[in-house]
Amino acid sequence: MISIDEMEDMLEALALELPEEFYQKLNGGIILLPQDKHHSEDKKGDLYIMGEYYHDPNMGRYIAIYYGSIMKVYGYLSDEKLRAELRKILRHEFRHHLESLAGERGLEIEDEEYITKYLSRFGS
Repeated sequence: MISIDEMEDMLEALALELPEEFYQKLNGGIILLPQDKHHSEDKKGDLYIMGEYYHDPNMGRYIAIYYGSIMKVYGYLSDEKLRAELRKILRHEFRHHLESLAGERGLEIEDEEYITKYLSRFGS
């Protein structure tokens, strides 16, 4: 199991892989939060939020990554596989950022469809 400090180092290295242009208007940057977070539609305690993109009039634009959620879902993985999952999470949130800048909603729609499929398993 990696510590939050080790994950922060991993996250910083993964962030450096992305082009500088991706950071346009991401004034709040990327933050790694210690807690786990469940989706509001969670029915069984298994629908964790790994990361979120925020576009707030007061706080600006930033990406939050949830260490606790990642460790609950992927904590058993090797460091290499965990890094790969963290890369996917970070790039997912950057896609939200870039689509937001472009006025697009493609990934939001994909996320909504994922939740709809999840809920259909419970007859909701």
